[in-house]
Amino acid sequence: MAALASRGRGRRRTINEINMVPFIDVMLVLLIIFMVSAPLITTGLVDLPSVGKSRQQPDHVIHVVVGPDEKLKFKLDKSEPEPTTLKDLPMQVKRAQAGDASTPVVISADRNVKYEAVVKVMDSLQSAGIQRVGLAVKSGASAEASR
Repeated sequence: MAALASRGRGRRRTINEINMVPFIDVMLVLLIIFMVSAPLITTGLVDLPSVGKSRQQPDHVIHVVVGPDEKLKFKLDKSEPEPTTLKDLPMQVKRAQAGDASTPVVISADRNVKYEAVVKVMDSLQSAGIQRVGLAVKSGASAEASR
């Protein structure tokens, strides 16, 4: 009997292991929640404005043409475009504006030109103090046909 009594009074060992089952269950529930909710999140789509026809084109327009090879051409009204450099462009535009800062400058760029090249031209003009700088786009049926 003494042997049985001593066996029942033995020390209880503490369990040093962490039970991972509840942790795994919580992780699987979170995974399922994220998998279900991910398609419902709207992505950051850019909603570009549509281009309509303007009421009237200005009489005096300065055009800067960025060709497919990123070469610049300066064109005043309906004259022939003449080659120029990014460095000389602000001076030519100021001379063509002849003190009238309301004269618009329109940048026409080829579809295959890098965005960076167009931004450099805009930055060069705006840093020279030229206020009215815009971009030329195709509008109406011609824009739909070219897509």
